[in-house]
Amino acid sequence: MRVWMALACVGLLAACANDTGIDNTPAEVAAAAYVAPGPKSITLMTMINNRTGSGGHTALVVNGSQQVIFDPAGSFRDPRVIERGDVLYGMTPKWIQGYKSSHARSTYHVVSQELQVSNAQAEQILQLVMSNGQVAGAFCANATSDILTQVQGFESISKTFYPAKLSEQFASLPGVKTTKYYEDDEGDVIDAVQASLLAQ
Repeated sequence: MRVWMALACVGLLAACANDTGIDNTPAEVAAAAYVAPGPKSITLMTMINNRTGSGGHTALVVNGSQQVIFDPAGSFRDPRVIERGDVLYGMTPKWIQGYKSSHARSTYHVVSQELQVSNAQAEQILQLVMSNGQVAGAFCANATSDILTQVQGFESISKTFYPAKLSEQFASLPGVKTTKYYEDDEGDVIDAVQASLLAQ
């Protein structure tokens, strides 16, 4: 009974939808690959309710041999974005900014927690998100925390359904750099039309 009550609460709290979109082909995925300069890293992004402080969605930027966003059960859509199995490919800095802009609004802000990782860690996480497949609605934090628990160096992370709790756990890792992004518009996650302008 407790499990079902917890899942019901997650469904109410989480803004991640069961919007699976359309998978692009492997060839389109390969063609979209973007390799970011600099050290390898991962960035946990959490959408936080400005009024209650609760988490609405979890996503993970993985900067490995290519840079992607793992957007489990996410709703970010743009015809130029290549997606397969809840992974967004070709994620340049402008696309990442566009992603944050599409989620930040008067009711939510985006907390980004960046952590430098080894090449091996980055590649393992990249392979895990690419092979994970589509995630059911309200399972965004659960899927992300499950992936992190499989990687050496993230033993302190425990599985959770709650984006804010995952963010709190991630904050305790040594070397995490946290930034917060706010906007004051009335849009929603589908306002990626404006966000897409940033990516041009």
